[in-house]
Amino acid sequence: MPFLAERQPFGDQDAGPGSLSVSRLLCEQGKEIESLDAVIVEVPIALSFNGISYAVMMATPSDLYDFIRGFAIGEGIVTSPRAIYDIDVTPADSGIGMPGFDVNATVSSEAAHKLKDRKRSMAGPSGCGLCGIESIQTVSRDISGLESVALPSQDALDVAIGQMRTKQLLSQATAGAHAAAWCGYDGDIVALREDVGRHNALDKLIGWHSRHPTDGFVLVSSRASFEMVAKAASAGIGVLAAVSAPTSAAITLAKQVNLTLIAFASRGRHARYC
Repeated sequence: MPFLAERQPFGDQDAGPGSLSVSRLLCEQGKEIESLDAVIVEVPIALSFNGISYAVMMATPSDLYDFIRGFAIGEGIVTSPRAIYDIDVTPADSGIGMPGFDVNATVSSEAAHKLKDRKRSMAGPSGCGLCGIESIQTVSRDISGLESVALPSQDALDVAIGQMRTKQLLSQATAGAHAAAWCGYDGDIVALREDVGRHNALDKLIGWHSRHPTDGFVLVSSRASFEMVAKAASAGIGVLAAVSAPTSAAITLAKQVNLTLIAFASRGRHARYC
């Protein structure tokens, strides 16, 4: 039975299970013990726009409508969710023993023209942010500067961090999922998305936020990379908080676009880079 459909409170668009039970041999102190293990599902998700293939991402098959919405916004393919007219999700033969999925979004003609300028190749590993982009110039795509927004307090970060641990149900089951959460300024988590890839989790959250715009900030369970900042800024998100370290490129881009980047977020402390 699909794990996410049963246990993830915020997921309503699951195309397949988030975890599977597999047999294993646990080797410990010279003994082999056969047992069952819950492992996170990773399948190819083909993303298309107006029927034209754009990318294949290795991802967890939950919240796929939000996934392609957030991917389109975070990649700058559309500048508004209103430019996405329709979304279709269909199973596809992956050739790896479990079905993949084709996800096609019908977008405006203006967005379709952008695809010709920013085309990706057809394969991206889990959480791959820049894999498959055809030219280095595409990396520095134009991202508008953000207006300054309120900053979360340490108390709010403490609340969000504590809640994230309890709401990461797929991670609790498999120890293999990244998470991205939308948090109010009081720290309460309004929505959370999980995926085998950290960029995918953020895409899914951006897709959710495009349907439910509200004030707050993003908390991710990973490091803050260049592409995480780029996706957040493209979605108009002014604050990105990460529990782990930032990269040099992430800090540089955050300063350029006026995004507040918080890293090493933990109870009682955090570092703010811009």
